Amino acid sequence: MASRSTIFRFSPVLVGFVSAIGLASSALGQSQSTVKARPSGAEKTAETRALEAGAKILQGNSPVATMDIYLNGFHPMKDHPEHQMEAHHFCRQVNEDFAQCALFDGAEAEANLNGIEYIISEKLYATLPEIEKKYWHPHNGEILSGQLVAPGIPEVAEKALMRKKMNSYGKTWHVWNTGALGQSADALPLGEPRLAWSFNRDDEAVPGLVEQRDQRLSIDSSAKRRSRSELVPLARPQSGVDALKGRSPRPTSDIPGVRDGGASGR
Repeated sequence: MASRSTIFRFSPVLVGFVSAIGLASSALGQSQSTVKARPSGAEKTAETRALEAGAKILQGNSPVATMDIYLNGFHPMKDHPEHQMEAHHFCRQVNEDFAQCALFDGAEAEANLNGIEYIISEKLYATLPEIEKKYWHPHNGEILSGQLVAPGIPEVAEKALMRKKMNSYGKTWHVWNTGALGQSADALPLGEPRLAWSFNRDDEAVPGLVEQRDQRLSIDSSAKRRSRSELVPLARPQSGVDALKGRSPRPTSDIPGVRDGGASGR
């Protein structure tokens, strides 16, 4: 099993703060719940609970134990941009260029698994065949807007993490509509997986989506945006920035440093 200091080896600044991530996740689990969907099914029997207790003692959980990077952001669906949600990512940095994340509809113990995301560097994105690139969304807009956050860790550590993710891409599939912004939730994962995208312009997010998250977690996205302005010179044009352009019913505006780099991703 990889140690946390190994996972965060990309920045010595973070090594001293990695234990805070686990603590932050626990603390967030005590915050106001965002979980709406309650899966159909009968209550657990005593036998099921006993089997769970035995498995916890006798079996390992190595693959999920290493998912100790917690990121909070937002996903619009590429085919239906007004269907948006807050996304809780629990990630493992596999190597310098690749991370894998399990997505939940909350950070609480009872949160529902509703998707997956793979994150790759600009270097790996360049190796993808053109037909594949349409599935990968750019991350600079999420970072430079202040919307993508790593709750609970010091600002200097969060900024170091965001610096490492500049110019990266994500491939995200949501498999369960668990309810967001007043939408009714499905009691089970139904239908086909839906490809998620990223916000790359101001005001693409439904009013209230970011604000509700910020209030619940005591986060100031605008302050983070100002702090991250020093990352703008690192931003290179990215494919897929214009994939949702003109598809919002609200007027939108450019985010400084977020530029489209071509037709891939549309």
